[in-house]
Amino acid sequence: MYAIVEIAGQQFKVAKDQKLFVHRLQEKEGSKVSFDKVYLLDDGKKVTVGAPAISGAAVEAKVVGHLKGDKVIVFKKKRRKGYRVKNGHRQALTELMVEKIVASGAKPAAAKPKAEKAPARAKAAAAKKAPAKAEDKPKAAKAAPAKKAPAKEAKVDYSKMTVAELKAAAKVKGISGYTSLKKAKLIAALNN
Repeated sequence: MYAIVEIAGQQFKVAKDQKLFVHRLQEKEGSKVSFDKVYLLDDGKKVTVGAPAISGAAVEAKVVGHLKGDKVIVFKKKRRKGYRVKNGHRQALTELMVEKIVASGAKPAAAKPKAEKAPARAKAAAAKKAPAKAEDKPKAAKAAPAKKAPAKEAKVDYSKMTVAELKAAAKVKGISGYTSLKKAKLIAALNN
C-alpha cells in the first residue's frame, strides 16, 4: 500500500515503515504528526484518486530527527567580466518514519490556528494604527491652543517630530503647500 501525500508544500510517494526527508517541520523529535492532504491511495487492488484530496485519508508519521542536508555550492560567473560569486547552502531537513496510512476515518488536521492568527495580527496592526492617530489628535489639540498663547508655541520641539506629524501640525495651523515641503522647511514654517 502506498499513498501520495503533501508534506510541507511538497508531494511524496510514501509507504509504511519508509524513512523520508522533508523540509524542516516545527514538531519536536519523537513527536507524531499526521498529514491529511492525501491525493492518491493504492492498496494493491484499488486506486483512489482525490479531487484534490481524499477526505478521511491520512498519513501518520513519527519525527525521527532534525538535521542539515549536504552542502550545495552555488557558483556564479560571468566570463571576461571579473565576476565570480561562490555561496554554499545546507537545507534544514526533518527525518520522518511513516508509521501507518489511514484510508478512511481520519480526522482532518485543524487549520483554525492559522486562521485565528491572521485576525490577531490585523487587530494588532489596527491597535498600532489607532494610537498613532490618537497621538496626532492631541498634538493637533495642543497646536490649537498654541495660537492663543504664543509663549506655549516656543515649547514645542518640532525637530523630534516625524515628517507625518509635522505635516499634520502644518495642516492644523493652516499652512498652505505643506505636502511638498521637506522636514527642515516644515520646521521653519511651523516656527514662524
